[in-house]
Amino acid sequence: MLGGVNASADDIDFVRDIRPILSQHCFACHGPDEAARQAGLSLVTFEAATGVLRSGGRAVVPGDRVASEMWGRIRDADDPMPPADQHNALSETQIDRLGRWIDAGASFAPHWAYVPPVRVAVPAVSDPTWPRSEVDHFILARLEAEGLAPAPDADPVTLLRRLHYDLTGLPPRPSEVDAFLASPSPSAFESAVDTLLARPHFGERMAMHWLDLVRYADTVGYHGDQTHRIWPYRDYVIDAFNENKPFDAFTVEQIAGDLLPDPTQEQLIATGYNRLLQTSHEGGVQLKEYRAIYQADRVRNVSSVWMGGTVGCAQCHDHKYDPYTTRDFYALGAFFADIDDEEHLRKPYDGLNTLPTRRTPEMRVWAAESRRAETRLRG
Repeated sequence: MLGGVNASADDIDFVRDIRPILSQHCFACHGPDEAARQAGLSLVTFEAATGVLRSGGRAVVPGDRVASEMWGRIRDADDPMPPADQHNALSETQIDRLGRWIDAGASFAPHWAYVPPVRVAVPAVSDPTWPRSEVDHFILARLEAEGLAPAPDADPVTLLRRLHYDLTGLPPRPSEVDAFLASPSPSAFESAVDTLLARPHFGERMAMHWLDLVRYADTVGYHGDQTHRIWPYRDYVIDAFNENKPFDAFTVEQIAGDLLPDPTQEQLIATGYNRLLQTSHEGGVQLKEYRAIYQADRVRNVSSVWMGGTVGCAQCHDHKYDPYTTRDFYALGAFFADIDDEEHLRKPYDGLNTLPTRRTPEMRVWAAESRRAETRLRG
């Protein structure tokens, strides 16, 4: 812990060491929310923090903490920042970090999530025979830097069990273990991978994660929590993984499959994604209110699943930390404005009006036999 206090300015990392301090102690009054901003000062960006203030000074003067008004206010014994009545005082460790950060140039590094990835050179290692992939080079290089050796290879049975659980969620059959032990070579392992990828259980295993993200459920979520026929969407996701559907097509079909030219039944079923939210058929619901609720829910889910962001925080105000505004939230929501929620809300719940039926050959045979039986019964 003391090493962090006494570290040089070169050790200061904005995202790790400085942004959390600003977020916790400064952004309430000097953050992205213009309505709550005090003294016209924003500490969100380099340009804002180093710009000229109304007083003529600058909150942050890169490379000079003494000339920085921010440093003077932090160290003001009579009227420190943050104000004493906020009961949010900075610790000496935090003050020290802020001072060293200013002296080092007050860099405002963007969050790593918004920095485009750059391919880096594969590091050299002392044992080039151990790595089996480029990733292994990075692992071994770090182990060697820490004076550690790789763990021994897993035995064949353990390796096969891991593979089965990772790809299908199921243990290997005894016969599969015996066959693998008979020839536990790299080619046998690759063959086992291909075999498991070709099984329908692979899609079921992978789909579990996606269905959790898009909040799939077989019930409506409100009041009586009745079931609804949304399972064709579940099967669509499973098949998409088993067929190795390209992710761009997987995305378009779910968000806007019904807007494609001459959409197929599969593409229409994929748009069932837009019904994966809590829906109410209670007689007293206000249509406009629930349209807004549904639209906001879709924005939150699309932004978190596809963008990995928290756009939902901008529903009521500009985001406190991420680069999303309230305007962005409602602009994204406009994309979903033509979804016919009003008709959906007005319909009495029947449990069968969610998606078109995705009939298997067996189901079509059964349906034909049912129609013939009904005809005979009616005489």
